[in-house]
Amino acid sequence: MSKYFLGVDGGQSRTAALIGDEHGRVLGIGFAGPCNHAVAAEGRSKFTAAMNTCLEAACADAGLKAGVIRFGCACLGFSGGPRDKEEILNVILSSDRIVVTHDALIALAGATVGEPGVITIAGTGSIAFGRNAAGQTSRAGGWGYIFGDEGGGFWIVRQALRAALGAEEGWGRSTLLRDALLQATGVVDANELLHRFYTVEYPRSRIAGLAPLVDEAADRGDPYAREILQDAAEELARIALAVSSHLFRSGEPVRFTHAGGVFRSNIVLKAFADSIQRETGQTVQTPVYGPAAGALLEAYRIARVECSLADVPEEKATQY
Repeated sequence: MSKYFLGVDGGQSRTAALIGDEHGRVLGIGFAGPCNHAVAAEGRSKFTAAMNTCLEAACADAGLKAGVIRFGCACLGFSGGPRDKEEILNVILSSDRIVVTHDALIALAGATVGEPGVITIAGTGSIAFGRNAAGQTSRAGGWGYIFGDEGGGFWIVRQALRAALGAEEGWGRSTLLRDALLQATGVVDANELLHRFYTVEYPRSRIAGLAPLVDEAADRGDPYAREILQDAAEELARIALAVSSHLFRSGEPVRFTHAGGVFRSNIVLKAFADSIQRETGQTVQTPVYGPAAGALLEAYRIARVECSLADVPEEKATQY
């Protein structure tokens, strides 16, 4: 009988599940809504629904029966960690072994195809995570929007709003960022926008989603916008280098990589790569796979099944 393995990436925007066989062939892929919190009753209900939906979709795609299949190993990574989810997963899943971990580990495993390295993730927030050949791990950042997350999307927009307020009130430089933010949100001035950002109408993810406006202003020649993006890159490089110093000897080759929407900015990515190369002599590498594929690779590693993924379309590899 064939043995099946499961990898799941559960985040704040979506949940993705990949089913593979013992040869590393990806047989089925399924998606569902977010499942990052499961403490309160409403969160548990959403978590259970998202997990069942993505598993059913992945099983259907693989030609397998959901609820009947038993996995040799299942690895699931979630933003917010595993503590509030393990009990639910033991009911939902049938598997010889279930490993629940955090999203940074599976992102690294996917980006480097399970090899040692350091990944810097910059979406709404930011974190750097690494693992060396001995299996030792380290992290830096990821402390939330009040005390950390420098270089993340929310941080970038916060800096942009400060620039807009400075231009409006006369204590800062003139910048295209003010008009860009006002036009995108439909408000009359930066002060009103500031108060909007304090309401439930604008959760952190929605605010972070305005970060591309800073890139657009920089492309139009706004020096303030370019400075914000370059500062973001330096902050992200700082945490990557901190993780590297904890795990790798000086001069030892390190595979640096990245993930998250902030790195879609050519300015951020180039400045980040330049900073890493200047400090270490290493180049920043493009991620090979996304975090769901990383979770599946971790399931194989935990089960001591030696294989790499197959049948993953190259153009979609980093989406999984």
